[in-house]
Amino acid sequence: MMRQYELVERVRRYNPNADEDLLNRAYVFAMKAHGTQKRASGDPYFSHPLEVAAILTDLKLDDATIVAAMLHDTIEDTEITRVDIDKAFGEEIGGLVDGLTKLGKLDFVTKHAQQAENFRKLLLAIADDARVLLVKLADRLHNMRTLQYMPEAKRARIAQDTLDIYAPLAGRMGMQSMRSELEDLSFRCLMPDAYKLIVSRLEAMKAKNGALIARIAAELTDQFVRRGIKVEVQGRQKTPYSIWKKMERRSIAFEQLSDIYGFRILVATVADCYASVGVAHTTWPAVPGRFKDYISTPKQNDYRSIHTTVIGPGTQRVELQIRTHEMHEVAEYGIAAHTIYKDGRPDTPGVSESRAYRGLRQTIEALASDDSEKFLEHTKLELFHDQVFCFTPKGRLIALPRGATAIDFAYAVHTDIGNSAVGCKINGRIAPLISVLQNGDEVQISRSERSTPPAAWDSVVVTGRARAAIRRATREAAKQQFGGLGRQIIERAFERAGKKFSESKLKAALPRLARASIDDIMVGVGRGEIYSSDVVRAVHPDFKEDRKAGPAVPQNEAGWFELPKAANLVFRVPGAPGKSEPAAARGATPAPVRGLDPDTTVRFAPKGGAVPGERIVGIRGPEGITVYPIHSPALAAFNDEPDRWLDVRWDLEAADKAVYSTQIVITMLNEPGALGVIATIIGEYGANIDAVSSAASGVDFRDLRIDLQVRDIQHLNAILAELRGKSVVHKVERLSG
Repeated sequence: MMRQYELVERVRRYNPNADEDLLNRAYVFAMKAHGTQKRASGDPYFSHPLEVAAILTDLKLDDATIVAAMLHDTIEDTEITRVDIDKAFGEEIGGLVDGLTKLGKLDFVTKHAQQAENFRKLLLAIADDARVLLVKLADRLHNMRTLQYMPEAKRARIAQDTLDIYAPLAGRMGMQSMRSELEDLSFRCLMPDAYKLIVSRLEAMKAKNGALIARIAAELTDQFVRRGIKVEVQGRQKTPYSIWKKMERRSIAFEQLSDIYGFRILVATVADCYASVGVAHTTWPAVPGRFKDYISTPKQNDYRSIHTTVIGPGTQRVELQIRTHEMHEVAEYGIAAHTIYKDGRPDTPGVSESRAYRGLRQTIEALASDDSEKFLEHTKLELFHDQVFCFTPKGRLIALPRGATAIDFAYAVHTDIGNSAVGCKINGRIAPLISVLQNGDEVQISRSERSTPPAAWDSVVVTGRARAAIRRATREAAKQQFGGLGRQIIERAFERAGKKFSESKLKAALPRLARASIDDIMVGVGRGEIYSSDVVRAVHPDFKEDRKAGPAVPQNEAGWFELPKAANLVFRVPGAPGKSEPAAARGATPAPVRGLDPDTTVRFAPKGGAVPGERIVGIRGPEGITVYPIHSPALAAFNDEPDRWLDVRWDLEAADKAVYSTQIVITMLNEPGALGVIATIIGEYGANIDAVSSAASGVDFRDLRIDLQVRDIQHLNAILAELRGKSVVHKVERLSG
């Protein structure tokens, strides 16, 4: 285990002005806090935070980050609190340690949700201070180096998390050396046979081609020196995981890979980089399509270099990466190479944050309002995709994941632009918003006054930032459109049940309805996703919805019969004796109907139903009797089956206050307040909305399907006439099944 003076000495090698007292106090504090705790390997637990701190000294980070590394497990695994750390070391270090603390004390439904919430807290802390990420990555790196001491099942889960989350995070921050080690350690754990095979192949290739590689490096150096360019040539070998990934992606064998070995050409200035390209291309033939300039257009993680491939000595393909020494340091250490993370907090006045850190912070801020599991999903998407570079008409460079659309571009520029986008021009030509963008495209977004994007965009976009913004805007639009309607429906339901509506009681019933807020319930009822009666039952579990009993069967006509399950309806087989026939023919009681029993199910037509005041007919079937309006087009299917028909009439002499369901379809203008106008008319006429659904009908209209409860046909016609007279209604019609 590293001694106290050894840690201080490691820091002083790159920072002679290090605060030795602070480092010594942190060392003693952490050692006492962890006490006799042991790791799975049997080593003292304190050895782990010490090794994490040692990794960060290799990155030459500031004193506060080194101290936070030594303390990073104290809040989680000991009795130490954030208050104790703030008191002993100040709020800056306390904030770093708190950002690294897992949420183990919270009650999570699933392990996946816990992982997502931990990751969410980590990234939100990173948005405030990127040093949290540096400590967390070093923590994960040491855990991966000692993974062999963990149980096998746990090893696989930790390795998969590392491959899914932490290695891409390191890559996003430009820390390529750490990313490569994390990937290789995960690869060795998850696929040990494949790892061993590739390593053995690499060793054999190195033994075979070692002399050739040395000769190529010497010839490269000689050519550049002869042209007056001072260079440092470094050989580079692909890592086992990157080789495996390329073999999988391209479905090729190990022997078919041509870029296992490459060379880095390190020079003094940017001008020397481009001069070196000229030397390489005039000395050896260049391979077409293999030239990439990341100096003029850096990657989002701040990576800058020129890549080219030439047919070098011995007719070997030689991949060259040409960069300055400063660019090389950024390529290897990413944000850790940025001076603001060596000298102190990243909010130092006058010092700009790195592109890599700024990009991640913007992603985090855009996703911060989503729930944790979506946050994890979106961030994985952001981390894994390759990049394409596009431009605004004013020349601003926008980096997007490969496969991104013009919609993603609009949201990358600004959320308001994305929400109001209605069209685009790509390279001066009109194109659909769902067009996939290519490198170098210039994109111009056309906007409208509306600020709510179509919900269907959620399945089109590929960036987490765009998806989160679309879902947020869709939720807000739903609250505005359906929230008021849902409230009216719920209040009427409580009134019919004889109960008093109370938001406080409804809030207490949220878990029973599986909703997070009262607004969610209002929107759910307004959209027809939740029945109003279920809301009443959630608040008042003893509530029972009583069904009205049907009136007595008329006794002055023969042949008519009632069914217990068909309130307000009586039936007769066509041709049975009626009122105008002799009494002898009518008889005292109706004749039994073959195939019917008292429990026969009676239902209305599935589309449109039927209401009192219109002629109706019954059709017998294996599931009971279905009642249709006489004008229903569905009756044509039964013209050749007269034995299935029953005469049906309304029996409303008891004058009860029953209501009947029907369906109407309204084509309305897609503008704010339109739904409120329609709901108000229906409410003023004393009708009830049982369910409602909405679908887009072009850009300017929406089709609204409403399950309506009315008293009779006159009541329905009055509502339809009033709706047709409103300016927001383009068309209204009743469905007829």
